[in-house]
Amino acid sequence: MAGPERRTRADLVAVVVLVVAAVVATTVVWVTSDARATLSEISPRIPAPEQPVAVPPELTEAWRAPSGATPEPVTAGPGVITGDGSTVRGHDPRTGEEQWRYARDLPLCTVGAEWRGAIAVHRKGDGCSEVTALEGATGTRGPQRNSDAELGTRLLSDGTYVTATGTGIVESWRSDLVRTQQYGVPAAPKNAGNNLPRPGCRTVSVGVGDDRVGLVEACPGEQSDRITVIKARPEDDEQPEQVLSVALGSADASIVAVSQQFVAAVLRDRGEVAVYDTDGNRRQSFPARTEALPPDEVRVEATTPGEPLTWFTGRDTVALAPNSFTPLWTVPDTLGSGALFAGKLLVPVRNGLAVIDPRSGARETMIPVDRGGFDGPVEVAVLGDTVLEQRGDTLVALR
Repeated sequence: MAGPERRTRADLVAVVVLVVAAVVATTVVWVTSDARATLSEISPRIPAPEQPVAVPPELTEAWRAPSGATPEPVTAGPGVITGDGSTVRGHDPRTGEEQWRYARDLPLCTVGAEWRGAIAVHRKGDGCSEVTALEGATGTRGPQRNSDAELGTRLLSDGTYVTATGTGIVESWRSDLVRTQQYGVPAAPKNAGNNLPRPGCRTVSVGVGDDRVGLVEACPGEQSDRITVIKARPEDDEQPEQVLSVALGSADASIVAVSQQFVAAVLRDRGEVAVYDTDGNRRQSFPARTEALPPDEVRVEATTPGEPLTWFTGRDTVALAPNSFTPLWTVPDTLGSGALFAGKLLVPVRNGLAVIDPRSGARETMIPVDRGGFDGPVEVAVLGDTVLEQRGDTLVALR
């Protein structure tokens, strides 16, 4: 039998060099990894908020927090969610006390909510690709994904799917953050035109509802905007399923509401709302007072689901029948679409919240609210007995 191999000094030096190289490589990977650059502090569980039985005669500010990454108040399970800088926080709705936080060394693009959880989208490079689901009650991390979402994206929920908006890419995800559809042409498409019927179009407005995604598209060679509805979950996530697509006869349009049977769009240059069925036929139209919106952003209309659906035109709050989008009533001179509280609709108006009967539109009373000189649009949400107002980059809780 051959004798054992003898170690030489060169062998020992080689081993030391390899070990040092491995340690250095591991350290470099850790220092530059996403895991090291992520902070996740979870809580036992935010307590469930109390449910109100009546509208209070007055409301005062209970707490406020910076939240520049939320275009509207975000709630997830029992928690109020704020997003600012690179950090997402879960708050107790009554006290505002921070219960959990999630942060990365990347700026936030936006924060949304669905499936009783928050959805954080961070920017990496030139896009909003880093998507993380967070349990609303504890901040525990759930599914994560890389997406093709663009800068300026917003997250829209139809109760089943979440859709990320964009001018070139619009994509939807299910609860495990698996993509169910992508409409648009990414930087490196697998197929020419990404299987789109009109690959040269730019999306100017997005709305969702009933497992449908409504789009207003501006297409080369067409004199007016086009309204298109696709399925949020087609048979093949790489093959969009179009429900309808027709020219609107307007060059300044955006989606108001979408359902299985109808889609409504506001035509600002005509001062009207047009309602189409799934065959592309215009079923009805009605006048609406509107305000101009920034032309360089994807338009998302301020709507509140419920019975009825309420829509903020930019000047008034209009109630629409959820089964037909027929207008039911209008509250003039408002600041947002409103939210339900103990069976009443709280609609933001100058100097307070108008208490509206959601069935008739009758104004019952007004709760004074001191907004400290803020006079812009106000998005309202309710969690338990706490009223939340998004005022620009600040979230304010009223009790």
